[in-house]
Amino acid sequence: MSHSPSLTSATSTTRPRASQGGTWRMLLAMALSGTIGLLVVESALPPLLVVFARCVLGALGLGLWLAWRREWVAPQGREWLWLAGGGIALVLNWVALFSAYHYSSIAVATVVYHVQPFMLLALSALQGEPVERRKLPWLLLALLGVALSSGLVGLDGVDASHAGTGAWIGVALALLAAALYAGTTVATRRLGHMPSAQIAMLQMLAGGLVLSLWALPLLTHIAAASPQLLSARAASMVLTLGLVHTAFMYTVMYAAFQRLPAPAIAALSFVYPAMALLVDLAWFGAVPSAAQWVGMGCIVVAVLGHRLTGQS
Repeated sequence: MSHSPSLTSATSTTRPRASQGGTWRMLLAMALSGTIGLLVVESALPPLLVVFARCVLGALGLGLWLAWRREWVAPQGREWLWLAGGGIALVLNWVALFSAYHYSSIAVATVVYHVQPFMLLALSALQGEPVERRKLPWLLLALLGVALSSGLVGLDGVDASHAGTGAWIGVALALLAAALYAGTTVATRRLGHMPSAQIAMLQMLAGGLVLSLWALPLLTHIAAASPQLLSARAASMVLTLGLVHTAFMYTVMYAAFQRLPAPAIAALSFVYPAMALLVDLAWFGAVPSAAQWVGMGCIVVAVLGHRLTGQS
């Protein structure tokens, strides 16, 4: 999922019944996720700066949540390395995904980003884990979907008219974001005994600290050269992204993870790309080509088929 929604794996706690609010919490989290691209684009700020602000505000909100819940497990030994590595991969994933929005449509970038289960499959294979053959057809279908979603390949072959639009750059960045998120997932799996909100907060702090080396000089430069970019509108977008679409959204999503079984989580996660598509159509007026519609459909079917055959 992305950023993506499944930022970290759910803690291994006993799940209450879905009737206690898991479904509406998951729907709310996924609907919010689908509007992230709108906030990023409308802020008109460089993706690097948006991600840095999201890390700071998200970590602050999650830290307050942890303090209120009194949920804290002290990391030990090599866990600090997994937190740091996962955090750097997390923020680079956001930078790549937010950059993709400027090259391809939000809908295309978001749907392509959802091939990350196959990135995780590839990482598992590189680590020596066996790959089930029944998953390979879904992988091939997803790859076909990526090619069609790029806009570079049409239903009748290579479409040169799209070659100069930069859409393929957006798809490449979305794929890079998916690969980085898969890396975050691998690191997070080594931290299973920690509360999910704590992992997310520490990852944001680690990644944000590294990102500050570039983000703070960039902020200084913008303040001096283009202060009009730091408008009240931009600030409101970034504040909403950090506090509502990060801190609040993840606390709601974690609560859903604890209440719902894996199949329900997988099914409801598709509200995320569906909402992104609606935002693209309604707000930005972006209309995918026939090939891109088919490509996005291939990816959705492939990811759903992959999940129904069992997680890797």
